[in-house]
Amino acid sequence: MSITHSTKTQSTNDEEELSDEFKELLLSLPKERGWRTSHIYLYQEFWCQPKEIQAIINFQQHFQARDSDLILVTMPKSGTTWLKAMAFAVLNRKSFSISKNHPLLTSNPHDLVPFLEYKLYANNQLPDLSMLPQPRLLATHVPFSSLPASIKNSDCRIVYWCRNPLDTFVSSWHFLMKVRPETLGPISIEEGFEMYCRGAMAFGPFWKHMLEYWNESLEPPNKMLFMKYEDAKEDPVFQLKRLANFLGVPFSFEEEREGVAEEISRLCSFENLKNLEVNQTGRSIGYFENKNLFRTGVVGDWVNHLTPSMAGQIFQIMKGKLAGSGLEFKVF
Repeated sequence: MSITHSTKTQSTNDEEELSDEFKELLLSLPKERGWRTSHIYLYQEFWCQPKEIQAIINFQQHFQARDSDLILVTMPKSGTTWLKAMAFAVLNRKSFSISKNHPLLTSNPHDLVPFLEYKLYANNQLPDLSMLPQPRLLATHVPFSSLPASIKNSDCRIVYWCRNPLDTFVSSWHFLMKVRPETLGPISIEEGFEMYCRGAMAFGPFWKHMLEYWNESLEPPNKMLFMKYEDAKEDPVFQLKRLANFLGVPFSFEEEREGVAEEISRLCSFENLKNLEVNQTGRSIGYFENKNLFRTGVVGDWVNHLTPSMAGQIFQIMKGKLAGSGLEFKVF
């Protein structure tokens, strides 16, 4: 993909657009070379881009959770678009015909389930969330430790969805190389891999992000559902039913008999979403083109991109960082 002038300008001017007060904060934070901005910064023990940090602070200070809220959480490039589509379709299945006028046929999932830090609280906005449909279905990449206290102290439900770290890196690599401004110069896959293994990528380290939510999901009162991309690829209908149960809208006996879950699974499948016209054009997250949100969606694609030594390095990180947690992944 050729990078447009507007993409270059917006990406490279991120830090110039920040307030002087916020620039002072950045000066106090450790920084590393960034993937699509000049630098990323270590904020509250996670690596973020400047405008992400500004939005997270805004989100933390102003968001007031409701007990009825439903929050979808992911690491970048771990199947976020797919999860948003499934959650929206499951939650709103009584309102729309799947075959005729369903919003997913004409709207990108990111327009239907807005990001808190990339959409609602971006660019110093203070959104009026009272106008959102109830229950409010929202999404974020923010680590558990950095969520607003109102979320942690409420009875809102959180769905955490993750993907095996090898495929997540490969997906991130392909995506970010499409949107990286040429003015920042190239990053080799080897350099990107080394950064990933050190945790120096958006909302990384990946193991810390995963473990925070994994450990929280094991604690009462069970307000969190932990899901895995690989499980959904293996049995999407079963995972849809898990999701529906957790969101408080289980499939009825009649819906089971009529195959409603199967219909939603087909509507939300990677292949169907990727081929819809709305997902081939336009931009739903900042300046990212919708078509770049979809690549292969295959479990185990990492074998086509990582050397044995690279794969071995991630396996060692997973073994060391996740040891004793009970968190494991299917990688093929």
